[in-house]
Amino acid sequence: MRPEPGSRRATGGAGEADSWEPGPASRGDKRRDALLRALDELLHESNLESITIADITARAGVTRSGFYFYFADKAACMAALGAHVYVASVAAAAHLSDESLTAAQRIERMVYDLTVSVRRHHYLYRAMLDARRHSSAIREMWDSYLESFVAPMAQYIDGERAAGHAPDGPHSHTLAALLLGLSDRVLESLGPTDTPDDRRRLDALATIWLRAIYGTSGIARPHG
Repeated sequence: MRPEPGSRRATGGAGEADSWEPGPASRGDKRRDALLRALDELLHESNLESITIADITARAGVTRSGFYFYFADKAACMAALGAHVYVASVAAAAHLSDESLTAAQRIERMVYDLTVSVRRHHYLYRAMLDARRHSSAIREMWDSYLESFVAPMAQYIDGERAAGHAPDGPHSHTLAALLLGLSDRVLESLGPTDTPDDRRRLDALATIWLRAIYGTSGIARPHG
């Protein structure tokens, strides 16, 4: 499954509200947006498992049949809302292609932006984690999100090796998959606010990325 970000957009700066926002929509899309907004609001008040389709439709002012016109079930509605997290991750990964930054800065900014995104949308990220434990559809979606980053990351690693910036090492695809899996676990462990323990985890994560790709050369030295 792939995200459908057409009717969603990430919020702006860190000071803005951490909620889902609709984009331009037709009359039919407005009903779909109302359902997504309703689920978003309900996730601020309760956990996904406790929220029913009746809760969502009542909050949205949409009939039950209207819900099923857009979504097969609650998991599908959650998957559409969860694309918000994916879009923010794509933006964070874009730092790797910024040639104005050093290698260390690219990776550190990617890790930092992922952290900011998880904290800004903490309620939604928690809901996604909870949903993937109970829904095979959400689990499949999450896995496809991670998998979609593997090839670009592997390409980045291969490019750095070809340019002589990084030494030869493990198969780039395998290395990228392992680094992304580790990053996923670290992001899972973060709380909604910054703590010394979280900062140490994130510093360690950035260092692991740098040394896994660049070895112990000066290029792999974190800036802090």
